[in-house]
Amino acid sequence: MQRTITIFALVFFALTTLAKDPGMKKGTPAIVSISVLEFNEEGILFIGDSKGGTIYAIDLNDSQVSSNDKALNMLDLEDKLAGMLGTTADNIMIHDMAVNPISQNIYMSVSRGRAKWTSRWETPNDLVDADILIKVSPSGEMSEASLENIEFSSISIPNPIDANVAHRWKKGAKLRSDAITDIAFDDGKIYVSGLSNEEFRAALWTSSYPFSKDVSANTLEIFHGAHGKWETASPIRAFLPYQLNDQKQLLAAYLCTPLVTIDAKSLESNQHVKGRTVAEFGAGNFPIDMVLYENNGKDYILMSNSALPLLLFDPEDIANYKGEITEEVEGYLAGVKYTPRSGSGVQQLADFNSKYILATQRLPNGKLVLTSLSKEWLYP
Repeated sequence: MQRTITIFALVFFALTTLAKDPGMKKGTPAIVSISVLEFNEEGILFIGDSKGGTIYAIDLNDSQVSSNDKALNMLDLEDKLAGMLGTTADNIMIHDMAVNPISQNIYMSVSRGRAKWTSRWETPNDLVDADILIKVSPSGEMSEASLENIEFSSISIPNPIDANVAHRWKKGAKLRSDAITDIAFDDGKIYVSGLSNEEFRAALWTSSYPFSKDVSANTLEIFHGAHGKWETASPIRAFLPYQLNDQKQLLAAYLCTPLVTIDAKSLESNQHVKGRTVAEFGAGNFPIDMVLYENNGKDYILMSNSALPLLLFDPEDIANYKGEITEEVEGYLAGVKYTPRSGSGVQQLADFNSKYILATQRLPNGKLVLTSLSKEWLYP
């Protein structure tokens, strides 16, 4: 999930040397699972390693500025990856995708594990650890990105969910796969959602970047209108920071599908935090990805889902919504309005360039494609 990089910023990066993290060292990071990917505006890749309980900051030496504004469409994405990785297309699984906002190179965390998929509720991280990082250029050239002998730094998240805790209703799954469910970078801070080993398991960790020794750890509680109760054990599935009414908020989406705002100021010290539920988008669904983008000078938020269409909403509608959902919702829909957009099978999302959102999409014929969604077409 990436913010649009302005022409000014691109020129700035072309003329200056990117700030280096003084804590970086050269070597091979001990990454166990490439669970989540996120870039900052300086082209540093953050990798959330759920199994290792660690956030890595990686300097990929990928700072060549691209001003490309063309679409990228790749058919048979899994076939291409399978040929490269020496397996079959039905075994290729993409765990996450992020775009370097400077070079527009696309990075995907990939595993050979899709053949193990048996339930619509399983996520890729439930099944197998992603151990391959793939790079795709804006023109579609594909290669494996090496994580050996690179510049990196890291920080451990405090008290992640124990590796041996079984999932309550996903047979054979461990909750450790949800130790890190999403990452967002904003204004010098990295926010990490997932599950802790506390009594109230849902958690948000906050760290400054470059990393310091102090990591703020907060447990979370939200009211789930579809379930009619307060919940503390379900992790955020997708989120992003955004300024609403002059206050930094985290806009967070959960399983079945409440949208919640969390005041960023409440995350500054270790404490239990209650979010404000501002919408219910439908049961029987989990959010896959959420991206903030700009079109014609206005911000929009697009969310992909496992069982719902693409959902487009206006941050101003969230800012102007004065209510809070604190009672069970009949029909599973309430609160902030949204605009549905056709996009059945869309999975990962990333802001690609000034004109397009990049997406992976499962077509009716079973093929997975890398496709570009026009920001003008998405306009409500």
